Amino acid sequence: MEWKLELVPIPVSDVDRAKAFYTEKVGFEEDLDHSTGEEFRVVQLTPPGSACSIALGTGIVRTPPGSVQGLQLVVLDIEAARAELLERGTEVSEVQHFDGSAWRPGGGGDWNSFAFFSDPDGNGWVLQQSPGRG
Repeated sequence: MEWKLELVPIPVSDVDRAKAFYTEKVGFEEDLDHSTGEEFRVVQLTPPGSACSIALGTGIVRTPPGSVQGLQLVVLDIEAARAELLERGTEVSEVQHFDGSAWRPGGGGDWNSFAFFSDPDGNGWVLQQSPGRG
């Protein structure tokens, strides 16, 4: 039996602002923007190359905006991914690694290079460099 994670809801306070952030500043692709009135709207967005999408909307989750933390986007080249986010106008941390006791500047070993950013509501994202797959 295969179990595939395909959609993660992200709670936001302003769907249009969040949609613009994720498509324009992060580079996610818009798959769907559907509404059945003021009580329900769903916007599905997918990171390039990902099999999993995110959903923003009205009437889809009850969690407070900004409450999702630690979602990871795995990339082959963290410096290039960080540069792309900066070029798009996204605030993103410097690349850092965890040495076992504290966060240190610069890249680390395999799977140990990270950069962090948040959406306008404070939902937190992590870029993580992979040693051989993105």
